[in-house]
Amino acid sequence: MPFEPPLLAPIVYNAPIIKVVNVNDCFREASGTDRPEDAVKFWHDHIATCDWFHPEKEHLVVLHLNARSKIKSCHLVACGLLDQILAHARETFREAIVAAAKSIILMHNHPSGMTTASEADIRCTRDLVRAGQLLRIEVIDHVIVAPTIGGGFTSLRQMGVVPSPGNL
Repeated sequence: MPFEPPLLAPIVYNAPIIKVVNVNDCFREASGTDRPEDAVKFWHDHIATCDWFHPEKEHLVVLHLNARSKIKSCHLVACGLLDQILAHARETFREAIVAAAKSIILMHNHPSGMTTASEADIRCTRDLVRAGQLLRIEVIDHVIVAPTIGGGFTSLRQMGVVPSPGNL
């Protein structure tokens, strides 16, 4: 009787599907983001109303901007815990590269309502600004958003953590 190798189950690879959704397809109009107030309005109008958004967890979202500083797409980078989130440049810039973004705005919420930037927020922002410089994708701002519309925000660009556009 000839030797027959044992049958092996086929290997199935489950690669994640990356989908960058154009803002025009989702939100009907591209918004300008010259000021952090514009980004905060976009957050409350569109991000905080998504099915995946949980107000008691931190969410890191990246807004992809075109050459005229209009939002062309956005994506959720990570959903964290009550008071922390894990972010890496690889995940932060992946969809921005696919979307051919000229620049990005980083945004995350603080469920506590205190929008003061932590040392971890500042350190992470500086790392992401450096990564953006290597990729030639400018980080315009990092905005920390309060959970309610009138709750306020903190702009790390206004704090001096993120260089002003053109001052790289």
